[in-house]
This record gives sequence, C-alpha cells and structure tokens, in this order.
Amino acid sequence: MLRTLKPSEIASYCDVHHRTVSRWIASGELKGHKLPGRGNYRVQVVDFIAFLEKQGMPIPPSLSVHPRVLVVDDEVGIRSIIRRTLQRLEMDVVEAAGGFEAGMLVLQQAPDLITIDLAMPGFDGFDVIRVIRKQPEFNDVRLLVISGLPEPELEKAVALGANDYLTKPFDADMLLAKVQKLLNLRTLAR
Repeated sequence: MLRTLKPSEIASYCDVHHRTVSRWIASGELKGHKLPGRGNYRVQVVDFIAFLEKQGMPIPPSLSVHPRVLVVDDEVGIRSIIRRTLQRLEMDVVEAAGGFEAGMLVLQQAPDLITIDLAMPGFDGFDVIRVIRKQPEFNDVRLLVISGLPEPELEKAVALGANDYLTKPFDADMLLAKVQKLLNLRTLAR
C-alpha cells in the first residue's frame, strides 16, 4: 500500500498553513485526491516528493524513497567516486570527511548503510564502528569498510561490527554488488 500524507502533515514539512496545501491540490500544483465522504485530501508520498523536487525544496530524510548512504572518508576524491557509483543505484548519498562529522550525520540523516575508511586522522573508522555498534537504534545500519589497510585490519573491523569490507583501490562493480547484497536490493545499476 502506498503511504499517503494529510494536508496538515505536508503543511508542517513546508512551514505553511494546511489550507495553502489544500489550494495546491485543488489547483493541480500538487497531485492529490479527495477521500469519499467528507472530502478530505490525501497525497501520496511519491507525489509530494515530486512536488518538492519541482519547487527546488529539500526532501525531508524521513520521506526519502531511496536508500540513504553515508560515505565516510577523509579523501575527497574517494568520497566522490563512491558517491557517483552509488548514485547509479539511485541512492541518496551524504558525505563526511571524518569520524566526528560522521557521528553527527548518523543522527541527522539516519542512513541505511555507511561506507567507512579506517585510516582517518583523529576519530578513525574503528572508532566510528565502535560508537555505532554501541547504539541499539543503529542495529540495522549496514557498515561497509572501504580501506587500503592490510587484511588483518579489515578483519578486525568486521570483528568490531562491520558487515563487510572492500579493499582500496576498489572496482565500482564490486562496490555496487556488495551494497546491493547488504541492503537486499533486487535491482541492478544501469
């Protein structure tokens, strides 16, 4: 069943009055439908997201229909490669340049998967794994280590709670395959 939103919920997201949302629906700017009986409006989440995209407004993380991935690596080039690769799977990708920033973004973004470099200055990838695995609310978050460290270090990361690892330099198709497996995705990247 497709999830729907009430005008009052949409109004809260957009910081407008619920009557404004009802006018958007009535004028056709926002695709919605009237319920039988009292005539209250409902909008499918996918239609609300399309409206937000058309208006250039941010999509609240709680409404995203795509898996959300947090990419944690201190090298901007590696983050960029991972982001572009994962966007082939239509994923929402957020980036962090280090462990401390990653900690803040995990709370704000609620990612489905985190890719983690182990060798970062300060709060490294091992620290990130430890902190995430100590928090019960993140039990379902999948952790994929992407690192150039030797095999014993990668296995240590798995022992700490990472779900899998990939060695640098990595193959884009191997990254996609591991992410699809970790998130149980059925569709392949185009």
